[in-house]
Amino acid sequence: MRRHLGTILKVILSLGLIAFVLTEVHLPTLTARLKAADLGLVALAMVVFWLAMTVNALKWHTLLRSQQIAVPFATLLDYTFVGFFFNNVLPANIGGDLMRGYGLTRYTERIAPAAASVILDRIIGLTAYMSTAAVAALVVVYVTGRAELRVLAWAAVAAVAALAVVFGILLSRRLRRLIDRLLADTFLRPLARMWSSLSLAFEAYRFQYRALARAFGIGLLGILSTTMVNYILAESLGGGIPFLHILLFTPLIALVLVVPVSVGGLGLNQVAYPFFYGLVGVPYEQAVGLSLFIQAVQILCSLPGGLLWLRWRRRQPAPSLPAAARRV
Repeated sequence: MRRHLGTILKVILSLGLIAFVLTEVHLPTLTARLKAADLGLVALAMVVFWLAMTVNALKWHTLLRSQQIAVPFATLLDYTFVGFFFNNVLPANIGGDLMRGYGLTRYTERIAPAAASVILDRIIGLTAYMSTAAVAALVVVYVTGRAELRVLAWAAVAAVAALAVVFGILLSRRLRRLIDRLLADTFLRPLARMWSSLSLAFEAYRFQYRALARAFGIGLLGILSTTMVNYILAESLGGGIPFLHILLFTPLIALVLVVPVSVGGLGLNQVAYPFFYGLVGVPYEQAVGLSLFIQAVQILCSLPGGLLWLRWRRRQPAPSLPAAARRV
């Protein structure tokens, strides 16, 4: 019971948030909007979403290739789909990263660099997202005159700065050694060996500026694709939301959904969309409808990952690697 307490609490929170949304939304209006949706545009959004997942796999492939970890792109695309499937069935998005890392252990003996690539891929992706949000927010506030969104603009800038600090720590030899000493001298000592292996793996990225820049550029293309999914779905529900606002809110909502307090973002997604889009006057029912559509598209687009995972399970499990093979 204790082992599952966290999951139980997340299920309760998800259900509570859904109940809250149901008390706020006008169900006949929401139902009418959903029934009137353009299903052709919804199908197009699914195609663009698969494109976004392919772009994310390309970003990961760029990081691995810079470390001479030869994994075919098609294999990484499989792992990306499996990871995304688990993002939708586990309580937090971190579950997908664990499954991607597990997939790589089945393909390469260089476990530490593989794990580092997954972590760095996530950080670069978040940095691209928040950089986009910061630029879009500054344009919305200081060019289009939406002064009421100034807090969001500076929050996005602060998030970019925080991610830059994390990125700097991972690539700084001196700061990583400081963390080594701190772990060795505290109750976190059991994590010291794991951190040491990852630290050495991140060391290999210190001078891979071109590869890191390419990965960041691909991350920007990924957020543009994801924003297009939201824009197409908004158009399917009647439109009227400027693309710039969607470009601002898509990364902010994605950041909120990273917080592991719900099951697959359920409930939290339905609260986040009307909160953010309500700031620019989007009707509550339209924002909730958009959240339901994007969640449905995510689930439907992740189903191939479930089929790929079943194929994994039919195969014999990967053998345990000896200690020597786990070295960087």
